Amino acid sequence: MARGPTAQEKPRLTRGLLSPATGTTLAAFPIAAANGLEGPAGGQALTDTIAPVSFRLHSQDVDAFAEALGASFARYGFAVIADHGLDQARIDAAGADAKAFFALPDAVKARYKIDGIMGQRGYTPFGVETAKGAAHFDLKEFWHVGRDLPPGHPYRAIMPDNVWPSEVPGFRGDEQWLFAALEALGDKLLSAMARYLGLDPAFFAPTTHLGNSVLRLLHYPPAPFDGPNVRAGAHEDINAITLLLGAEEAGLEVMDRDGSWLPINPPPGSVVCNIGDMLQRLTNDVLPSTTHRVVNPPPERRGVPRYSTPFFLHFAPDYLIETLPGCVTPERPDRYPVPISANAYLEERLAEIKLK
Repeated sequence: MARGPTAQEKPRLTRGLLSPATGTTLAAFPIAAANGLEGPAGGQALTDTIAPVSFRLHSQDVDAFAEALGASFARYGFAVIADHGLDQARIDAAGADAKAFFALPDAVKARYKIDGIMGQRGYTPFGVETAKGAAHFDLKEFWHVGRDLPPGHPYRAIMPDNVWPSEVPGFRGDEQWLFAALEALGDKLLSAMARYLGLDPAFFAPTTHLGNSVLRLLHYPPAPFDGPNVRAGAHEDINAITLLLGAEEAGLEVMDRDGSWLPINPPPGSVVCNIGDMLQRLTNDVLPSTTHRVVNPPPERRGVPRYSTPFFLHFAPDYLIETLPGCVTPERPDRYPVPISANAYLEERLAEIKLK
């Protein structure tokens, strides 16, 4: 069984993993341009890269997949999953529906803003969400799709019903498919991470069953001006893990250990996955939740909108986030000695980002 790092070890990233699909080496993509380093075209080797991990490896050698995935998370808090196997035509359809909704007049979109639910369903307009500790709101609007629950379910008190825009035919079916597809992929990634941590592969299954997960459809409008606001201020994700489908426009950056910002531009057909604060807390920081942001475009791209689709995979609301014993050592004492429920933690954080 694949294992996680001990407190004495410094995990190193596996580079150039062999793709089971082609038998060739997957090219590592650069994330170090922000340091002023030149790529191969400049004749200088990159010092930091994230090597995509082929999801096909999961069915061929799950322990090897778990080790590669865990090593990437332990080093960066992020991993890139190639060959994810999701239906690209259906992903494109869901993306087209999102663009169609955001193109509607503001007055129409505003009909789907629901008060009193902390922005967890429907539409959140431009100028609301603000990164924790930031003075200026993010330059974005978004739509949230959550889990559908049957009548009378106890979680309905904290997981509201979805709403659906009647102006966009197919929106409901396409986004519900994408929610289910990303959740299923996320469950498999969590099972691999359980192996990496030395846990039973099924450890996370009950923790995320009926979890308060959210699919976010994001629109960053053109930003043809200078100012203090950015598309997404520096932040960490609240949830367990986030799965992000690639955006057409650049802008995502990750903070490395030395405080520098590293741009992530994954290859087409891949999913970016990162650790959220809930999983970082559960693992006593063995798996780090890394600060990231979305910067404003360069002058030549300021007139171009940006769209992206993160899926925030959450634990069940009543799951108690309590440090895993295997992640505590004399050298790494328990940094989170007081347990907290997933829902209590979520509500604390939603207040910090001005959604509550």
